[in-house]
Amino acid sequence: MIKIKSLYLRVVLTFLAIVVVSLSVAFWLATVFFMNRIAMDNQTEMLAKSRQIVKLVEDVQPSNLDSFVAGSNQLNENYIFTLFNANGESATEISKDKKGNPRILASEVDFVLHGNMYKSLDYGIPKDPINQIKVGIPLRVGDTTYALFIHQNISEAARSKGQTAIITVLLIVLIVGSLLILVASRYLVNPLKKLTLATERLARGNFNVHVSVKQKDELGQLAQSFNHMAGELKQLEQMRQDFISNVSHEIQSPLTSIRGFSKALRGSEIDESERGRYLEIIERESERLARLSENLLKLASLESEHHPFHPTTYDLDEQLRRIVVFYEPQWSEKQLDMDLSLPRVKISADADQLSQVWMNLIGNAVKFTPPNGHIYVKLVPLRDRVQVWIQDNGIGIPEEDQGRIFDRFYKVDQSRQRDGGSGLGLAIARKIIDMHEGSVEVQSDQGKGTLFLVTLPIKTYLPKKI
Repeated sequence: MIKIKSLYLRVVLTFLAIVVVSLSVAFWLATVFFMNRIAMDNQTEMLAKSRQIVKLVEDVQPSNLDSFVAGSNQLNENYIFTLFNANGESATEISKDKKGNPRILASEVDFVLHGNMYKSLDYGIPKDPINQIKVGIPLRVGDTTYALFIHQNISEAARSKGQTAIITVLLIVLIVGSLLILVASRYLVNPLKKLTLATERLARGNFNVHVSVKQKDELGQLAQSFNHMAGELKQLEQMRQDFISNVSHEIQSPLTSIRGFSKALRGSEIDESERGRYLEIIERESERLARLSENLLKLASLESEHHPFHPTTYDLDEQLRRIVVFYEPQWSEKQLDMDLSLPRVKISADADQLSQVWMNLIGNAVKFTPPNGHIYVKLVPLRDRVQVWIQDNGIGIPEEDQGRIFDRFYKVDQSRQRDGGSGLGLAIARKIIDMHEGSVEVQSDQGKGTLFLVTLPIKTYLPKKI
């Protein structure tokens, strides 16, 4: 069995098969319908002409009835009149069909001679309605009864010519339709070829691809979806490269410090106070590396489907107070005004995970709020959920960065310059909030401050898979 791999060829062959079958069925149905309709019309017309002949004979009373009928045949090219006497005999030769059988049977003549009218369609539609339709009508002249038959006079050459014309028209329709199908198929398949080429370039790592398709149909929507996917992949690749660059920088900086001060400690001329300061720097840089490694492992674990989730019912207000107390040395040193509004609220959640969220959000507020600034932590219980507001009057977040601060590996330039963080804290916070079926929003004016609004359900639930 031959397999057709080309979509273009498959579409063309499918359309051609549809056209051929449609033309064949349409030709057969049209032939049957119109032949039957033509047969009915012809019989009605032949019956009317027969009655005209009968009335004319009755009015004229010709002396030679056979000659009169023969003269009528000369005046009518489309019909043949045949007259049978009372004995069922005809003065003219009875025409025959393609098989050599007489078109008018003796039984039919006898039926008309007994005073009956004969119509061939009363016995069903014949296979060849053009030449087999006939009408017989009794004709009385004096005391003698005759049988007058009429049928069409269409030659085989004329029939063949008509069929040839019909077939020729169908062939022309088939050829023209096939050419149009070739053009239309190429028009339909061309966007798919563009998508195939763009997909191959995308698979090779070239994310600067764009498929231009003018159609507004399903192919156009597919092209738009592909362009959107390519843009997302390009953005993700850029974020990956930025992450690698940031992590490399974050790792290289403490490693350089640790290596440099470790070499300095080997010198015997360093006094004890200087040696202690070097050791303190080495310890601080080591903790910085540990935090970076911990955040990377935390994010990888949260993105997996098997991250441990242990919900318990506890006081959310107490948890927030503990986080604020944990950062007291930092905000006290900067003389920040810490305003708390924490009514008692119980919540069912993973306490350790949510603690990480508050550590990140409150810690950022403390870091980015200038000395003598203000931080407001508010807890708002609602009917089936609770809201946590963490607001500061710090440096704020640029508007162009607000939509991406929760993306993993992304860092706002100002925060990178000020705290040297890895840019994973907010990504981890949003992952944890998503697992708790909550939401987090940010509102910020650069230079005026930032508000993080976290909404969490209060009732017990199963963790949401991410």
